[in-house]
This record gives sequence, C-alpha cells and structure tokens, in this order.
Amino acid sequence: MMVAISIGSVTIPVVDVWRIVWHHLTGAGATADPALDQIVWNFRTPRVVLAALVGAGLAVSGVVLQAVVANPLADPYVLGVSSGASLGAVMVITMAGGALGGLGVSAAAFAGAMVAVALVFVLGLTRGRLAPTRLVLSGVAVGYLFLAGTSYLQLQATPTELRSVMFWMLGSVAGAKWDQLGLVSTVVVTSTVFLALFGRQLNALLAGDESATALGVDVHRLRGALLVLSSLLTGTVIAVAGGIGFVGLMIPHLVRLAVGADHRRLLPLAAVVGAIYLVVVDLLSRTVNRPNELPLGILTALFGAPFFLWLLRRNKTLDAS
Repeated sequence: MMVAISIGSVTIPVVDVWRIVWHHLTGAGATADPALDQIVWNFRTPRVVLAALVGAGLAVSGVVLQAVVANPLADPYVLGVSSGASLGAVMVITMAGGALGGLGVSAAAFAGAMVAVALVFVLGLTRGRLAPTRLVLSGVAVGYLFLAGTSYLQLQATPTELRSVMFWMLGSVAGAKWDQLGLVSTVVVTSTVFLALFGRQLNALLAGDESATALGVDVHRLRGALLVLSSLLTGTVIAVAGGIGFVGLMIPHLVRLAVGADHRRLLPLAAVVGAIYLVVVDLLSRTVNRPNELPLGILTALFGAPFFLWLLRRNKTLDAS
C-alpha cells in the first residue's frame, strides 16, 4: 500500500510516505512539507484504503454467492445489485439531486441496490423457500429491468452528465475521502468476519442441499442469511466506488486454486487477495495513461474477461449440464 501511495503524478519516496502516515497515525515524528502531506494524507491514502476495502468486499461476496447459488460463474452482481445501484446513482446525477428525496449519489446507489435485491428475493421465493436457480434468473431479469431505466436516463443526459454517469458505472475510487471510510470499513470488516464464521456451513452447502441437511444445516435459513449479508456488503462497496466487474468472479477462483475449497481458509484469503488486486488495478488506472485516469472497470474487464473464458472452458460441469 505504501508503494501505491507513493506513485502518482508526483512520485514520493516510500520512506517519506511512511513518515507522513506514521505522523498522522501516532503524532510522532516531524511534520512533512505541507504539499506532500496534502497529497499523501488527504488524497492518496484514503484512495488506496478505499480500493483495498472495495476489493476485499467484492471478493468475499463472490465466494459466498458462488456457494449459495451453487454456480461457479456467479459474482456479486448476479442478484441485480449493480443495475439497481446504477439506476439510483444515475437518477441523482441526471436530475441534479432532485430525485430520491435529495439523496447523494452514494446513498441513492445503495438504496437502488437494496431495492433490486429485495425484488430478487421476492421473485426468488418458491413455496416460501429461496431456490438458487430461480434466484439467478430473477437477478438477470431485475438487472435488465433496471438497466432499461438507466439507459433511458442516459439518453436524456447532457454530455457533462453522461461523462459522470459513464465514469461512475465503470467504477472509480478517485473521490475517496476519510469521512466515508469509517462506514465502509466497518461494513466490510464486520461482514467478512461474520461470513467467515459460516465457513463450515458453506463447506456443507458444496455437497448439496440434501447432504447439508443431513449434517444438521438449516439450508434455507442459511441461504437467506448469507444472501442478505453479501448483498449488504456488495451494495455498500458499489455505492462508494461504482460498478467494478469481474473482481468477485476472478479472485475467489484464483484463491480456490491456491488453497482449495475450504471456506474457512478461502474467505479470509480472498479478502486479502481482493484488496491487493484492486489496489494494483487502481495504481495502473492512474499511471498507464497519464495524465488521464482510466475507470477501474475497464482494467478489471481487461483482466477478467479472458479469465472468465478460461473458466468456461475449464469447467466441465457446465458442458455436462
């Protein structure tokens, strides 16, 4: 993280970065040059921390959703969360804050994500129980419905609004501020720890519903609780960073290849690898095309789409089905 903070339009030695961060955290050491202090502490550090939190949150959600809906190609957006968040954010951007009772972009995005998830949950119920296949299909349908609303609003937008919309939909952590990190870090850390406690039950789900029930797991209650938690986690990180695809799909599989499918190890390691991955992607996004900055979603798609195709070819169970 120190290296990521040090690199940018102005390169700052890692030692100086560490000295500034240490001074702000502990009050020890001499104060640095005010300009460098401003760059390191007020701009780059919250940005790198937010990238790490978003990467960790998306990776953990991906691990949980792939187990809960029994689909190795599932990612955090499978329940229409991204489409709902996009519609909420775009409504605020194109209606100058007059939509959704004066909510800000992040709050509106979170509200849109939760509305989409609630719809998917209702549509995914059959005889009072959540059915994995029905959930996925409901997520696709709701996602397209919200996408239609987003597309309509984009057609009405001015060129300036359209640029803001596209940048938000492709994801960015450029606007990170210290005052938004408290809530995001609380949600990501708490959700990750809580979901990790379900590691043994998630392992049982991999064996199928009947086997999990035989092991004493209340499959339907567990599936509902995990979906609610992972949806809240996904909605929170999307609300502050926009739509960033493929992280929740790619990282769980990469970690699974390294440490196996035991969720007691998989969940915490996926959080760490997801955090590192998005910090690196953010670093690339602001350095490969200087002085312009690329949205994160462009780079994650560049890396994630080939991985997705490789995963499709590797997964023989999809061919069998």
